Amino acid sequence: MEETLAGASHSTIRYPTTRFLKGLGWGFLGGLAGTLVMDLLLMGALSLLRLPAVLCFSIVGDTVSRFLTMLGTPVTGGVPTGVVTHYVVGPLFGILFGAVVAKLPVLRAGSLKKITLVAFVYVEIMSQPLLATTPILLKMTPPATVQWFAGSFVMHLILSIVLGLIVGYGLRSAPLST
Repeated sequence: MEETLAGASHSTIRYPTTRFLKGLGWGFLGGLAGTLVMDLLLMGALSLLRLPAVLCFSIVGDTVSRFLTMLGTPVTGGVPTGVVTHYVVGPLFGILFGAVVAKLPVLRAGSLKKITLVAFVYVEIMSQPLLATTPILLKMTPPATVQWFAGSFVMHLILSIVLGLIVGYGLRSAPLST
């Protein structure tokens, strides 16, 4: 290590770049907005099918409750737990996606279409382990499991489109042409 005249060593402190912080921010916003749009459309679709609008929140909450109880931390399931889970996981997925896009020049330089396609693949792959716990822990029947995964695929497609558009738009390197 080199010494300066004052006896202090040369060291560098790495601070997050502005682009990285923007990636985190746009990712959070995209994850939150995507979750909100997904949930509103899901609640509308469930209502049209004459099912409780909060059914998905209830299922997610019951899954989280069952999982945490297995770990020795009993938590009440149901709608409130499901809502909290959705609005913690969605923005966290977004933050991670925004960070990755901000760090990878090949993604930052891509079009909104490319970033949205990457967001789709990212969301679908990242959500699979979480989605798989529901049929296992709630002991769903095979038809219910197929319905769960099909519905989740469509809903996460919606989330990924919103996430990709918001992060892509927020981190674009050049202004969009009119």
